[in-house]
Amino acid sequence: MTIASLVMQWALILVITLSSWLYFRRRLVNSTLNNLPGPPCQSFWKGNLDQFFNRHASEFHKEVTQNYGAIVKMQGIFGKPMLYVYDPKALHTIVVKQQDIFEKAESTVRLVTLLFGPGVLATLGETHRAQRKMLNPAFSINHMRDMLPIFYNIVHKLRDAIATRVSDGPQEVDMLGWMGRTALELIGQGGLGYSFDPLVEDKADAYGEAIKAIIPALITIHVFRELLPYIGWIGPAWFRRRVVEVFPNKQVQKLKSIVDTMATRSVEIFEAKKAALDQGDEVLAQQVGEGKDIMSLLIRANRASSLEDKLPEDQLIAQMSSLIFAGMDTTSNALSRTLHILAQRPDVQERLRDEIIEAGHGDNISYDELVSLPYLDAVCRETLRLDPTAPLPTRQPNKDVVLPLSEPIRGIDGKMMSEILVPKGTMVIPGVLGSNINKTFWGEDALEWKPERWLFPLPSAVTDAPIPGVYSPLMTFFGGSRSCIGFKFSQLEMKVVLSVFLSNFTFELTEKPIEWNVATVRYPTVGKESNVSQMPLKVGLLKRVRD
Repeated sequence: MTIASLVMQWALILVITLSSWLYFRRRLVNSTLNNLPGPPCQSFWKGNLDQFFNRHASEFHKEVTQNYGAIVKMQGIFGKPMLYVYDPKALHTIVVKQQDIFEKAESTVRLVTLLFGPGVLATLGETHRAQRKMLNPAFSINHMRDMLPIFYNIVHKLRDAIATRVSDGPQEVDMLGWMGRTALELIGQGGLGYSFDPLVEDKADAYGEAIKAIIPALITIHVFRELLPYIGWIGPAWFRRRVVEVFPNKQVQKLKSIVDTMATRSVEIFEAKKAALDQGDEVLAQQVGEGKDIMSLLIRANRASSLEDKLPEDQLIAQMSSLIFAGMDTTSNALSRTLHILAQRPDVQERLRDEIIEAGHGDNISYDELVSLPYLDAVCRETLRLDPTAPLPTRQPNKDVVLPLSEPIRGIDGKMMSEILVPKGTMVIPGVLGSNINKTFWGEDALEWKPERWLFPLPSAVTDAPIPGVYSPLMTFFGGSRSCIGFKFSQLEMKVVLSVFLSNFTFELTEKPIEWNVATVRYPTVGKESNVSQMPLKVGLLKRVRD
């Protein structure tokens, strides 16, 4: 036997041995996951995916969070295990302690990069940390104080627009539509120093319409969407561009047009912003945002940074569409949900209105007073606790990892487990809703909307738990370095809008049933059959003469 054949023989033995070890190890790991409790599998091909990610899945989500414990095994395609996790110690491991292991799936990162560029939504590791470090001062409390006059100016325009429509008496108004327009304008002026919508009149903006069209466009190409991240890096940029241009699908072409519009307008706004900064503060102060917008601050900070800390311009530009996309539907839908609840609870609406009017009719209340109004804060927190607008974050460990648990759980075979071995690539869903409505911490009334719970000290079970949320002990805005960087911005938007609205209007339900649908961002429709996003409420002018 020659030396070469001997080497080949041993190499083959090594490959077989390694493959066998990996196979049986994977079987062992998966058997551990399969020992976890969870809902029955609906289909071998799709597992529980249709149940969990269906827009009518609200009740199934509550079933998952209430009936199987704090770590739940479900099944994905071809029976591949996926985990829903809201055990606080496990969440802390996923979100904070080992966040570099539990990252966004590579396919998700690639897709977001193709849509928006290398912005804060798409980057990982050190690049993401550098971007967050540069952005953080723009979302500080001091900067929020500077934003307040801009916010009031926008919301007063909204108030006037709606007042005109209900001047002859209470009318049915699609409040979701108005909240969407308002949130877009707030993040436009406050984030980009750019006006999308005058609000007092109907005027389309190509950039704004492109942002709104992203999610519907992605839904229509769900098959190609799965392939896009993988073929998106084949060959040079000019080659990929040419392939997309000749791709024979109308929906793909529509998405290309949307991305082109966002990219073109982002560059135009960025160049105009740089030119204004070069001309000095006087010129900048005359523009939309008055030079206080996030992009102005970001460009200034980048110019003042050392060479090693500077961000490339493509990363600065990518922040623009990323911030608009992340801040529009989330805030507008949270506001819509709050108004929907207030229409159902006239007692709460009246109590909140009294607090706001006593503070100054919701008209230019100072920042410190506005954020400290106790009942307004309680209403916002309780809505965001029970109805998180973005309840479906996903993570995939980039290597096998052990997930520790706060308390041992009993497996299907009766054995107690205090930690779970999670294989590389397993889909893990951090349980935002599950954590927010965990009866172990929040009590038996955890599923009830009770803003009063925030007017007293929270149970020690809540405050002592290692819940890694950035916003109180809630997971609504996630946690760790991938928490929502704009949650203070969003909170200020909500409080300004609610303070102005409740001191000027009344809100009642119409005869049309409102259903809230599960999605990347939860949204309302009229009834279960329609999939048109809307939320009609009966809106009337508030009589100023009160007892």
